[in-house]
Amino acid sequence: MEMKHPEKKAEQMTQEELASYIDYSVLKPEFTEEEIIELTKDGVKKKCATICINPKYIELCEPFVRGTATKLAPVADFPFGTSSTESRIRQIQDAARSLEVMDIDIVANYGQIRSGRYEEVLEDLKQCAQAAHDAGKTLKVILETDALTEEQVRKGTRIVKESGADFVKTSTGFLTGHESHGATPEVIAIMMEEAGPDMKVKGSGCIRTRDHFLKLIDMGIDRMGVGYKSVPVVLGIGD
Repeated sequence: MEMKHPEKKAEQMTQEELASYIDYSVLKPEFTEEEIIELTKDGVKKKCATICINPKYIELCEPFVRGTATKLAPVADFPFGTSSTESRIRQIQDAARSLEVMDIDIVANYGQIRSGRYEEVLEDLKQCAQAAHDAGKTLKVILETDALTEEQVRKGTRIVKESGADFVKTSTGFLTGHESHGATPEVIAIMMEEAGPDMKVKGSGCIRTRDHFLKLIDMGIDRMGVGYKSVPVVLGIGD
């Protein structure tokens, strides 16, 4: 898989180069509008790739990313991935109307993956990917890997690749009833193996240390979802 900076190890990268791997996560439903604005401004200041937000707040955040290197990455059918395909497509289309949106992150129906309903998952994701691409946006598909076996992660990654989506992603960060491991090097290695050179991999969940962050970059990861509290930690700039 082609790396962004193949000539450099992660520890040699500038803060700006490291920030280009980050989707700055601002997804907690209890956030006030003031908190969302403050965190969006912080992600822009740090030159993160995107601010990952709930779609309700696209218009709220647009003015603060406009004209900057940072874009918006709203989520769709988040965090469960259990809406109808028609609803999911509409959510993608609604999010895609903004010129400031670059990526849309949608959750695969991982209950169906666990049930072996692979054809249904594939057909749904094909339509979702088409809707995003028709609007000129990138689609990232979340598998929720902590709820899956290794074989289901492998199969799910292959399905996402076949659907035409641009990224396969590990986690929502909102899974309950399972142990949270998130973007471990082990699961990222599995997803990269199945994704091959034609699809990108995003890690999210439990990326809270600089060592973890740098290791995934050196593995060749394309993007990482990092919570607002952990962004300064992984960038090595303190609070």
